[in-house]
Amino acid sequence: MSENDGHHEVHYDVHAVEEKWLPVWEALDPFRADDAVVLSGEREKRYALTMFPYPSGDLHMGHAEVLAIHDVISRYWRLRGYEVLNPMGWDSFGLPAENAAIKNDEHPATYTYANIETQFASMKRYGVSFDWSRRLHTSDPEYYKWTQWLFLKFREKGLAYRKNSPVNWCPNDQTVLANEQVLADGTCERCGAVVTKRELTQWYFKTTEYAQELYDCLDDLQGSWIGKVVNAQRNWIGRSEGAHVTFEVENHEPVTVFTTRPDTLFGTTFMVVAVDAKLADELVTDEHRADFEAYRDEIRKASDIDRLATDRPKTGVFLGVHATNPLTGEKLPVWATDYVLADYGTGAVMGVPGGDQRDWEFATKFGLPIVRTTQPPADWDGEAFAGEGPAINSPAAGVTSGLDINGLPVAEAKSATIAYLSAQGSGDGTVNFRLRDWLLSRQRYWGAPIPIIHCPVDGEVPVPEDQLPVELPELRGADLKPKGTSPLGAATEWVNVSCPRCGGPATRDTDTMDTFVDSSWYFFRYLSPHDSTQAFDPALAEAWGPIDLYIGGDEHAVLHLLYARFFTKVLRDLGLIDWDEPFSAYLSQGKVINNGRKMSKSLGNGVSLGGQLAEYGVDAIRLTLVFASPPEDNVDWADVSPAGSAKFLQRAWRLAGDVTSAPGVPAADGDVALRKVTHKTVHEAAHLLESYRFNVVIARTMELVNATRKAIDSGCGPADPAVREATETVAILLSLVAPYTAEEMWERLGHEPTVARAAWPVVDPALLVDDAVTAVVQIQGKVRARLEVSPDISEADLEAAALADPAVTKAIDGRPVRKVVVRAPKLVNIVV
Repeated sequence: MSENDGHHEVHYDVHAVEEKWLPVWEALDPFRADDAVVLSGEREKRYALTMFPYPSGDLHMGHAEVLAIHDVISRYWRLRGYEVLNPMGWDSFGLPAENAAIKNDEHPATYTYANIETQFASMKRYGVSFDWSRRLHTSDPEYYKWTQWLFLKFREKGLAYRKNSPVNWCPNDQTVLANEQVLADGTCERCGAVVTKRELTQWYFKTTEYAQELYDCLDDLQGSWIGKVVNAQRNWIGRSEGAHVTFEVENHEPVTVFTTRPDTLFGTTFMVVAVDAKLADELVTDEHRADFEAYRDEIRKASDIDRLATDRPKTGVFLGVHATNPLTGEKLPVWATDYVLADYGTGAVMGVPGGDQRDWEFATKFGLPIVRTTQPPADWDGEAFAGEGPAINSPAAGVTSGLDINGLPVAEAKSATIAYLSAQGSGDGTVNFRLRDWLLSRQRYWGAPIPIIHCPVDGEVPVPEDQLPVELPELRGADLKPKGTSPLGAATEWVNVSCPRCGGPATRDTDTMDTFVDSSWYFFRYLSPHDSTQAFDPALAEAWGPIDLYIGGDEHAVLHLLYARFFTKVLRDLGLIDWDEPFSAYLSQGKVINNGRKMSKSLGNGVSLGGQLAEYGVDAIRLTLVFASPPEDNVDWADVSPAGSAKFLQRAWRLAGDVTSAPGVPAADGDVALRKVTHKTVHEAAHLLESYRFNVVIARTMELVNATRKAIDSGCGPADPAVREATETVAILLSLVAPYTAEEMWERLGHEPTVARAAWPVVDPALLVDDAVTAVVQIQGKVRARLEVSPDISEADLEAAALADPAVTKAIDGRPVRKVVVRAPKLVNIVV
C-alpha cells in the first residue's frame, strides 16, 4: 500500500506494520487485567472468555474466526470503560494432543509444548487482546495439582466413586468414553471409530446428583444462550415424570422399573431386561444360560445408538423366570433384549406392546400378548398407540383388581395408578433423567493421574494433599500407543508405593482423568493461575465471576458446557463460590468452510491460515472473517474477498494521512452533515455490538469512511474538525477488528499508543435528530409522491402538504376524497 501525501511517497507495508507494533504492545501490556480495580469496585468488570485450544498443531482458519469474533467484544468492553479479564491458555492434556504426538513419533510433552509455543506466537501475531500474564497449560503440574485436589474434594462429598459396569469402549483409542463422547451415529467423537461395550471398573463423577438443577437452570439461560444449545442440554439431561413400580420375580429379590406411563400397567404382558445388565445375569436360569451368554457376547459388539435405532429388528432370549404384575397378579415372562440399556435405572423395563412401538414389535416377533390400555382415535391405523385417550382394559373383563381406571383420561389415570401403587407399597411417583454419571477415567498416559492409592488392607486411599501433585512419570522411550490398559502400569517405580494409612505395600491408580475434567474448571484457575496455595482465590471469583460472555463452537453444546455447569454447582456447594452458573451468556460461532464443504486435505479444499496471513496480512483476514456473516453462521471462504478487505483498510488508513487539524481541536464547529454521520454511526455501532451483529458494524464503518472521503474531496477539507472527528472514530471502530491499521491511524492522527485504551466516542443526541424525513403518499395503496418534511410535523400539516402536492392532485383527478389516514411523519394514505 502507498499514498502520495503531497511531499513524498509513503508506503504502508502490512507486514512491516505488524513487526512495528508487536513489540510496542508487548512493552505497554495494555490488556493486563487489574484485580485491585475490580476488588475495590473502582471499575465495573467484564470477564470475556473464549474456549482454549488443543495444542495438536498450529492455528487454523477455525481458530482465526473465533479469535477475531471474540476480540471484537473484549476490545469493545475496554473502550466502554470496563475492566476486562480476557485470559488464554491451552487444553494441553488428553487424546487429541497425545494421538498427534504418537503419530509424529514424539513424546507427548515434547510435542505438546512445542505446539503451544507455535500457537502462542501465532496468537500474538494475530493481535488478540489477551492478558498473557494469566497464561496456563492444563498439563503443567502447577495446574493439575489442583485438578487432583478437586477430584479428592468431589470424592469427600460423595461425588466421585468407582464401580464395575458396562462402559463405552473406543477400539481405536483403546480407552473408555463417557456417554457424551459417543456421537449420534455411535462413533467416537475423537477418532470416528465405532464404539463398543466392555465390562470394566472405572471412576465416575455423580453428575446425576445435580440433574434436576442442571435442567431447571436452563430456563434462566434461555434468553442469553443460543436456543439450540439450551435445547441440546435439555434433551441430553432428559427429564421425565412417571413412577417406580416394583415387580416380584421368581427366585430373586423384587425388581423396580421406571415408567412414564404407570396407567398402562394393565397392558404389561412381559418384562425386558438389558442383556448386558447385571440383573440379567442374576435372573437367567441354568437351563437358559448358554443361549443368554452367546446373545450377550454378540450384542456387546453394537453401540448404544445402534441398539436404540427404531428400525433395528428386535431380538432377545427368554431368561426362564417370571415376574408378577402388581395390579393383576398375572405371571409375566422375563426376557433379555438389546433395545434396553443397562444404565437405564435397574436395566429392566415393563413390556407394554399396546402403548410402545418397540414393545409391539418385540411382542409380535416372539408371540407375546398385546393388550391396549388407551383407546386410539376412530381413524387410527397404526400399531402401538401412545397418545391421549380414555383408559380401556384397565382392568380387562374378568380380571380382578383393586383399581379400575377405565374411561379416565391419561393424566387422571396416571395419578390414580400412582396413588394405588403407593398405598399398596408397590410403587411411587418419581422423576427420571436420561443423564448418566460421568465416566472420567481413561486408559491413556497423557492426562492427570487419579490421586488414589489401592491398598490390600485399606482399599481406596486418597493421596494426602501435601503429596499433590501426583506427577506423571516421564516414560521417555516407552511405547505409549494405546493397548487397552494404561501405560502407567509399566512404570513400576511410580506405581508401587506405601499406603499412606497403614504403611504397607500398595499401588497407585494407573488411569488418568478425562481431559474434560481439566476444561471444566480452567476459567476459575485464570483468576489465580500461579497461586501455589489454592486452586483459585474465592475473593477473586466473587469479584470477576461469573463469565459475562463465553464464545466457542456448538460442537461442545453438551460435553464441555454441561460438565462446566456441573463443576460450578459443586464448587458452589463446597463454599468456594456463591454463583450458580459459569457463563451468563454464550455465543456459538459458525465454521469456516470452502465451496460449501468442510475444509479437508482429502477434499483438496483446505485453506492455510499462514498462507492467507502472508498474502493479505492479519488485519485483512480478521476483517474478512468478521464481515462475512453474523457470528453464528458459517463462512464460506470461496465467497469472501480478503483482497477487498485489504483495499478498504488502505482507504481508511489514507484518511489519517489526510487530516491536517491538530489533535484536541473542538469538533463542534465542523461540518454538521459529516458530524451527523459520525455520531449516528457510533450510536448504531453500540447497539449492534451489544447484539453481536459485528458484520453490520463493519458495514457502517465502511459507510463512514466513504462519507469522510466525500467530505474531504467535496470542499469540507482536511483541516475541518469534523474530518478529524470522523477519522478518529474510524480508527476506534477499526481497532475492534483491524488493530494494526487502527494503531497506525491513531499514531498518524497525533496520538500516543494505544488506540485500544482510547475511550468510546461520546454521542451528541442533538446530532442524531434528522433535519427531514421522507413521507410516502399513497392513493388507493399505490405510492404517488414522496415529501421531505420535518420529523415533528403534525398530522394536519402533513395531510395538507400531501393534498397540495401536484403529483397527488393529478392522481386524484378531481375524484372526491373519501378518507385520509395519516401516520406522521412518514405516511399518508388517501382513499378516493
